[in-house]
Amino acid sequence: MTDLNLITYMNAELRRTPTAFHRYMYDRILWEDRMIGLVGPRGVGKSTMMKQHILLQPDRERWLYVSADNSYFYNHTLIELADEWVKENGVHLVIDEVHKYNGWSRELKQIYDTFSDLQVIFTGSSVLDIHQGAADLSRRALIFEMQGLSFREYLKLTENIDIPVYSLDEILQNRVEFPLDFHPLPYFKEYLARGYYPFSSQPGYELRLQQVMNQTLEVDIPQYAGMNISTSRKLARLLALLSESVPYKPNMGNLTVELKVSKNDLPDYLVYLEKAGMIAQLRDETGGFRGLGKLEKIFLDNPNLMYALRGDGVNIGSVRETFFYNQMRVNHEVVAAKTTDFRIGDYVFEVGGAKKGRRQLEGDPNGIVVRDDIEFGHANIIPLWHYGLNY
Repeated sequence: MTDLNLITYMNAELRRTPTAFHRYMYDRILWEDRMIGLVGPRGVGKSTMMKQHILLQPDRERWLYVSADNSYFYNHTLIELADEWVKENGVHLVIDEVHKYNGWSRELKQIYDTFSDLQVIFTGSSVLDIHQGAADLSRRALIFEMQGLSFREYLKLTENIDIPVYSLDEILQNRVEFPLDFHPLPYFKEYLARGYYPFSSQPGYELRLQQVMNQTLEVDIPQYAGMNISTSRKLARLLALLSESVPYKPNMGNLTVELKVSKNDLPDYLVYLEKAGMIAQLRDETGGFRGLGKLEKIFLDNPNLMYALRGDGVNIGSVRETFFYNQMRVNHEVVAAKTTDFRIGDYVFEVGGAKKGRRQLEGDPNGIVVRDDIEFGHANIIPLWHYGLNY
């Protein structure tokens, strides 16, 4: 019989789950698949979305939600739990923060192969460890990756201002419409500083964000990349160095000297930080495949991290570029352009303030000026905040 404490825990969690707002990823997940994984950085709302899905099911008694760090697993395995749940006619097993369970990928593979009528849905805050387990789950699990709030989602969550999703083509055609009495710029400034994570509507946002950063640097990456404490401190130092000059033009020699690490280790450190949602690496088009081009710039992952690390010392130009890259990468491959800031497909983008001109775009029919501090666009001049309506 399934441990009653697990049922009690699930019911308590479901009762505390808000249901009024769903993240963009909810409608993208293929919920009917037999094994589904949802991954992403800490704090972006993965656990909440799983519980929201359970609350919408008519056969809720056939669903079981557990956290992989529950004390139940001190003396039991995931396989044992799956076996018990199937014997009680359970059909759906949701495992939150599965990366906290040693050997999770091997046991999920065995569950998939053994219990053909059981659906398994799992989440993982450590993107690194989920990818390490991908070999065990190849051809079995559909993995979806979720990012933080878009500006559009932030408006809906915190202000109940409802603006539809606009595709990039619609944005570039200046087709964005919004309520007559809505002036976006004050909200946009607030979003850039403290709106990327769903806990932005809760008190103590800055403290919560600092805790996310600390847990990522001190626990997630070291634990799943086999690092010791001194190496985790180097990761924190690396993040601090990058925050001082983002977007950072890669100079591996300077970084290796400053951090006292080898040139062979530094690229791995950058990948760890990127996968964990701390930085984003912008590459050029030479690779032919996504993510394989030459590294051109390193950004912090999102503007909120910039404000958390630099406070009032942030460079607003860097904030604007970070926002554009952060929001557009969710649905598009964004690469470095030769003479402008970014390229997406046939279009090149130059990002700046309200007085940003067209000089870098002369002679390019697909050149777009992305301007901050304006509500409306015209022709190839598009407001920066419009790009936050992309998902």
